Amino acid sequence: MNFDPNAIHGVGLGLRRDFFYEILDAASIDVDFFEIAPENWVSFGGKMGRDLRKLTERYPFVCHGLSLDLGGMAPLNEEYLHQLKAFFSQHDVRYYTEHLSYCGDSGQLYDLMPIPFTEEAVHYVAERIKRVQDILERTIGIENISFYAMPSSEMTEQEFVNAVVNEAQCGLLFDVNNTYVNSINHGYDAVQYMQAMPTNAMMYLHMAGHFDEADDLKVDTHGEDVKQEVWDLLDQTYAIHGIKPTLLERDFNIPPLPDLMLEVEQIRLAQQRYQERFGMKKYG
Repeated sequence: MNFDPNAIHGVGLGLRRDFFYEILDAASIDVDFFEIAPENWVSFGGKMGRDLRKLTERYPFVCHGLSLDLGGMAPLNEEYLHQLKAFFSQHDVRYYTEHLSYCGDSGQLYDLMPIPFTEEAVHYVAERIKRVQDILERTIGIENISFYAMPSSEMTEQEFVNAVVNEAQCGLLFDVNNTYVNSINHGYDAVQYMQAMPTNAMMYLHMAGHFDEADDLKVDTHGEDVKQEVWDLLDQTYAIHGIKPTLLERDFNIPPLPDLMLEVEQIRLAQQRYQERFGMKKYG
């Protein structure tokens, strides 16, 4: 894999239209980078496109895709990939990541579905990722998703993720909340899963909230405050893998920006605690 580990740093926030102009109009904000879904922006010109460019000139941006369908059976949408390439160049996008999932089934499904954890699927998905990287001329990252029905398996999920990263020579967007949610829903150890992730492949981390449907059922909503168990897992992730750039996602029940910034600051404090504990900044 070939990506610049210093392209972003610190603490990020998923940019949403609810507070887009509040960010744009602010003289400064204590956020080190922003993330957008390119599907929501790639076709915009006019005022919205110009306003986005004003922000991408002021702050580092990363893109996290929703619809590339890396595990799907339909051919990759190469026309769309060329559109993405131009968009990334226009806005100096530092990283592009996608979900390790499939979302197409004779049309778009509403949920991101898990890929079977099999050798055949590893090879299939890795070839598609390599094709994406060839077109974009950059290393992309894949994200571990939350899922509720266990796919057919010949290996564990962490073995599957590692195998895809190794074969595709791609990066990893490690989602801390998804790891916790899956550990409860499928009965595995979240810390052991996290420890098995490839340190040097980690581009950045995601933090988000989930809904407690029951003691043994968590729903990845991105519509709640981050739970304490996920904060604890973030601390443990820094302890194992070093400080990684970390971004807060909030997609539903979006509170006022000052309230979101409290969680952004909580991530920053976690990074500072780790630095102070070890007397130096450690990177994986």
